[in-house]
Amino acid sequence: MKLSINEHVYELDVEPEMPLLWALRDELDIKGPKFGCGVAQCGACTVLLNGEPVRSCSYPVSAAQGQQVVTIEGLEKKGRLHPVQQAWIDHEVPQCGYCQGGQMLAAVALLKKKPKPTDDDIDAAMTNICRCGTYARIRAAIHAVANKGATA
Repeated sequence: MKLSINEHVYELDVEPEMPLLWALRDELDIKGPKFGCGVAQCGACTVLLNGEPVRSCSYPVSAAQGQQVVTIEGLEKKGRLHPVQQAWIDHEVPQCGYCQGGQMLAAVALLKKKPKPTDDDIDAAMTNICRCGTYARIRAAIHAVANKGATA
């Protein structure tokens, strides 16, 4: 099967029901999506599928065929960080960092849908779990990006 990941096309010979997470990590050596819970609860494995956040640990790789997959590695363009990535740095969001790739991708999707999200919008969209509890900094970083109008 062919997959479009971070604007590159890859050909894979894997079982169709293999979770997309394992195709990314084990077959393609794309390590940004992390294994957390394995049941689509924590969000450490979040990727964007046609711009929508998807928990890749429970998403069959075959369903990703013909779709545009973006991992945290795909946000940076030509050596420039995505505005969300820069805001994460500016607001010192991560502590351990394990969940942050998925958190940033969820934030990118939110800001694309709602360029000026309220706190309630952020709470509703940001369902990924952060063991370190950096939720206030996540919210501040999202508001900073929205206030700059830099959601591309």
